[in-house]
Amino acid sequence: MINYLKESTFAVNEVIQKAWGILKKHYFSIATLCFLMFITASASSLMAFFIKDVSKALSVLMVIIFVFLYFTINLSLFKYIFHLMDDEEHDVKIVDTLPTKLQIIRFLVATLYFVGCIFGVYLVVILVAFPFIYTGIDIEIVKNVAISVGIIAIFITWLRISFFPFFIIDKGSKPFESIKLSLAITKGNFTKILLLLVVLGGGYLIYLLLNYLQWPLIAFIVNILSSFIIVPLSSVALTVAYRKIAGEYKGDEHPDILHNIV
Repeated sequence: MINYLKESTFAVNEVIQKAWGILKKHYFSIATLCFLMFITASASSLMAFFIKDVSKALSVLMVIIFVFLYFTINLSLFKYIFHLMDDEEHDVKIVDTLPTKLQIIRFLVATLYFVGCIFGVYLVVILVAFPFIYTGIDIEIVKNVAISVGIIAIFITWLRISFFPFFIIDKGSKPFESIKLSLAITKGNFTKILLLLVVLGGGYLIYLLLNYLQWPLIAFIVNILSSFIIVPLSSVALTVAYRKIAGEYKGDEHPDILHNIV
């Protein structure tokens, strides 16, 4: 177990170092795409606030437009990082990394599958917990345990299948195939991915701690540094992690779900 944790820590350090090297060379372009995603999300919130009482149809239309725009920028960011990793000696233009219509459609469909998997896992937890209501156990205890187990199950599921956008951009995979491949490559790599997320989320955890200690000025500085460094680094690191674990994957090109759940 100790050796496995050492190996996982080394793998995370390797990913962070490579991601940092890419980010240092191309910081402004990567940060610009991250900033565009932030602006798009903020603008959609403001737009929804101002037009919510004007027209519901217009509100729905604007939501669709902003969601489409946000996902386009997000996919473009991943595609841009892939180009940086594959063509390090050549200049890569952001405009050349825009996703195709087919990639966007596949991503949207895969996102629906992703949400369906999350709800499906929670439904299974509820169905398993339901018979315990009739065993005489306090219903509050059953409910609290079911909610706790459900949250953990959702988090694990989210972590296991969240690499699907990379397969769509990098391999041209179909929607459901990308979900299955994400499940397959994360089998045996859960601890490494979890450690990576803990490291990348460290800045935000420090920010919450400083807020709790009522040190607002230091918390503000940490939040600014996190926004301008950790957020772009996270995007690069997750892309590098995907390429690493996908490269080490020796399984079936068309994996099934049952053999890759555990």
